[in-house]
Amino acid sequence: MENVLAVILAGGKGSRLEPLTRDRAKPAVPFGGAYRIIDFTLSNCLNSRIRKMLVLTQYKAMSLDRHINLGWRHFLCRELGEFIDIVPPQQRIDEHWYQGTADAVYQNIYTIEKERPEHVVILAGDHIYKMDYLRLVEYHKERRADMTIAALRVSLNEAREFGVMQVDTENRVIGFQEKPQQPRHIPGDPHRAMASMGIYVFSARFLFEQLCIDATRPGSAHDFGRNIVPSIIDTHRVCAFPFRDENRKSDAYWRDVGTLDAYYEANMDLVSVDPLLNLYDDRWPIRTFHPNLPPPKFVFAEEGPTGRRGQALDSIVCQGSILSGGRVNRSIIGANARINSYAQVEDSILFDHVDIGRHTKIRRAIIDKGVHIPPNIEIGYDQDLDRARGFTISEGGITVIAKADGVEHFVDSEQFAH
Repeated sequence: MENVLAVILAGGKGSRLEPLTRDRAKPAVPFGGAYRIIDFTLSNCLNSRIRKMLVLTQYKAMSLDRHINLGWRHFLCRELGEFIDIVPPQQRIDEHWYQGTADAVYQNIYTIEKERPEHVVILAGDHIYKMDYLRLVEYHKERRADMTIAALRVSLNEAREFGVMQVDTENRVIGFQEKPQQPRHIPGDPHRAMASMGIYVFSARFLFEQLCIDATRPGSAHDFGRNIVPSIIDTHRVCAFPFRDENRKSDAYWRDVGTLDAYYEANMDLVSVDPLLNLYDDRWPIRTFHPNLPPPKFVFAEEGPTGRRGQALDSIVCQGSILSGGRVNRSIIGANARINSYAQVEDSILFDHVDIGRHTKIRRAIIDKGVHIPPNIEIGYDQDLDRARGFTISEGGITVIAKADGVEHFVDSEQFAH
């Protein structure tokens, strides 16, 4: 894999995840308490022995930039030709933001060419999954393909949100539909379609040629799925690679946590007895930045229905957090959080540095970094009241409290005067 370069697209706005993406790019959104979404793609690269990575950023990239600098640079040795470089928009070719996925790569074509890779793997930085890209590259070489697309079997209803491929018996792509209303099913399987995962392998020279051709096409959206793939399937060898999951579960795990409800559900799965996503697999570790913090602490064990008890059941509690007489159930508690006496947190996600006041009750909520909730408050019990307080309510009824512009956000008690 020493001649393989990974280009990770990490510049999306993630508008459907607002307010969690109000101050950060979607790949930088926390996931599972200790991780960021992009950690899964970066871990896949490292576990697949890809040690040359370009991360293309665009919107609100400071949080993502800081996370990668703190947590990822030390894994790689520049003197051995290994690197993970964060590349903001250079505007070297044209004076505009990235217009599509292909344009993002095209605008950085000089940086890619400088590394002289034999193959280029194009990845998205905002999906949760485990995949060995080594197998993908080997498949690409074996098939002598110009382009290979990682493929996921999905239901026909889900396929409306994907690019859908039609393949022959040798998995050569012979047709492509971008987000079709009537997806074509897999031959022999009338209930499922073969969807593009947005993961591509190109022979480097072929990639450069196609990017330059696409850049000159009037009316092009400069997108791999909409433009590049349909333009080459009749004239070049494009193959589909069936997704091989490294999660070691019966069903392949891949999640696009692009909405608040999808994000909430994927996190809540992690606190189940046997979660679909295995974070405890030392064979395929998920790496991240771990701050120098003490272990979590649980204090007070008073008996009786009115006694204080610091406890967490069916939950994930990250380092530095203190459950000081507060109770947590089926929740994810980020680093340096504090749950004070008699407080209750259920079915919720708390980011780092969240402080829950005494006697406060939280249910089915996502609370962003640094928010302080005053004592004697209920959140997640009355959606109309939460909406009147200025909080976001997802379609599935999840209350989301955004962080403020500063490091800490002390929610004004007047918001709760209702």
